[in-house]
Amino acid sequence: MKTEWRLFLIIAGFLLFATFVYGFWTEGQLGHVEWIGTVALGLSFLLCTMCGGFFWFVSRRIDLRPEDRPDAEISDGAGEIGFFSPGSYWPFGIALAATVAGLGLVFWQLWLVAVGMVAVILTACGLLFEYYTGTRRTAEH
Repeated sequence: MKTEWRLFLIIAGFLLFATFVYGFWTEGQLGHVEWIGTVALGLSFLLCTMCGGFFWFVSRRIDLRPEDRPDAEISDGAGEIGFFSPGSYWPFGIALAATVAGLGLVFWQLWLVAVGMVAVILTACGLLFEYYTGTRRTAEH
């Protein structure tokens, strides 16, 4: 996590610098500050700061990973990483539902936005519980 928080905070510093440069530059060129780009850069700075702060917070509470140690070997990172689905149709469903919600926003049809958001939630739940079988064994059985 040490590498991640440094990377995010370096990018955040660049974005903060770019926000001020962009604001002053547009003030000089246009006679007024172009607020859309300035706010977008400022919000990007805040987002990177938030991510970097989270990674910094987590990195203080966990042991160093092999990626964070300069003396680590490739074999130090060996082992089980996790389970990854070999194939699933749920991401396509999520994309389709998000498209419906996006079209509702484009055409300002609130009923279509609501249908799309409900579909996004349902398809995300489908993806989340794809391998959940529901057969829990208790001590009584």
